[in-house]
Amino acid sequence: MLNLERLRVLDALARHGSVSGAAEALHVTTSAVSQQMTKLEREVGQQLLARRGRGVRLTDAGRLLADHSGRILSQVELARSDLEAQRGQVVGELRLSAFPTAARGLLPATLTALRVEHPQLRVRSQELEPESGIAAVVRGDLDMAVVLDWYNKPMPLPEGLVKAGILDDPADIAMPVDHPLADRDEVGLEDFADDEWITWGQGEFCHEWLLFTLRAKGVEPTVGHRAAETHTQLNLVAAGLGVCVAPLLGRHPVPEGVVTVPVRQQVRRHVYVVWRADADRRPSIRAAVRALQRTGAELERAAGR
Repeated sequence: MLNLERLRVLDALARHGSVSGAAEALHVTTSAVSQQMTKLEREVGQQLLARRGRGVRLTDAGRLLADHSGRILSQVELARSDLEAQRGQVVGELRLSAFPTAARGLLPATLTALRVEHPQLRVRSQELEPESGIAAVVRGDLDMAVVLDWYNKPMPLPEGLVKAGILDDPADIAMPVDHPLADRDEVGLEDFADDEWITWGQGEFCHEWLLFTLRAKGVEPTVGHRAAETHTQLNLVAAGLGVCVAPLLGRHPVPEGVVTVPVRQQVRRHVYVVWRADADRRPSIRAAVRALQRTGAELERAAGR
């Protein structure tokens, strides 16, 4: 009989492409991965891994069994979900990620509420950019990920995922207090055609959204500085080094020397949570979705926008 944990190791190897990547995802040592694969090869009577330089690759038999492993593990997850649903108790472990401003603005209140309401549920959270969070959910390394769309540019989602909205997050333009537009009630993105922009990392979804949106308005932006973290961007603004888009979620406190002005076109991010369809009936998933949505609703009421 095939050992489920060894199939999980094979699945991780297929998804991550290396022993070290599989070990990191499974939170075990590389030697443990190698030992499990040796035992699995002995069980099936075939070679599953072949050396490739300093790394390894799956043999034809390894790829065949890895394909079956993915389906087997998905079916096990579905069985787990059904058993939890039948029991109706929110217990066990839930692995969750959120992009940086959501990790700051959403997770503290949400995780506190879950701990109070469901003391037998252990939530493990981490900060990940949306693309990385989605990939980790698809791989099975995470149960849920809080991610985002922009109002005019949706985030593509792979098949097999379910999503639920949490809140709409308005975004302002942050600029130095002595900026010529700092006293306006509202501004347009095109008003900053001659400014240097402080934006996210090259290739990140939010950075690509900003370029896409500005170019649609006939503006070819000058990007002066890049920073993944909102507070870093705002401190660069405070130093007089440019302007940035500043969503409301998780941005407080705004540093001295910075003014935020609403965008008249109502620039917004749609914040939502995703999880695998085969885990949809798990009470822990549903409890976390409800808690996130309550926190989101409270934040929207507090913002008054």
